[in-house]
Amino acid sequence: METGTPVPQVHFMTRVRDESIDGPNPYRWEEKFTDDYFAGRRVLVFSLPGAFTPTCSTYQLPGFEEQYNHILEQGIDEIYCMSVNDSFVMNKWAKDQCIERVKVIPDGNGEFTDGMGMLVDMSIVGFGKRSRRYAFVAKDGVVEKLFVEPESTEDNPDPYGETSPETVIAYLESTGE
Repeated sequence: METGTPVPQVHFMTRVRDESIDGPNPYRWEEKFTDDYFAGRRVLVFSLPGAFTPTCSTYQLPGFEEQYNHILEQGIDEIYCMSVNDSFVMNKWAKDQCIERVKVIPDGNGEFTDGMGMLVDMSIVGFGKRSRRYAFVAKDGVVEKLFVEPESTEDNPDPYGETSPETVIAYLESTGE
């Protein structure tokens, strides 16, 4: 994937709260499509190997939540966190992290991630197919800027910095939108 390329057109199976449903699990399935998230908007997406993992839970997701308003001031309409996890996992992780502004997108089958060229085999650590850590800014569904962490190595199994809120914010501030 490179700048100027449209994002993959896929569907996402999400669980959304529905107040008309009684009981302890008031959620229903809702199918979403790429355009539901990207069409007519400038968005920031950061994708990570998995919900509840250390770097993702300690730095990345909370960092983007903390910087949410500042990022929107830079001309971003919405911030999304994506992972190759199902909707149940993504919703529970956001709730456990007290995330109120960043929206989570479950790429349960890894279709979007694969279309971005970011699906990696993490079977060596028991994860199976997951997302490489990356982020991007897209305007009306076209990649404007892509941030990708270097590949994992034995000395650096979880590279983090290229997709940090600070790095992305520096780019957004330099564009002056």
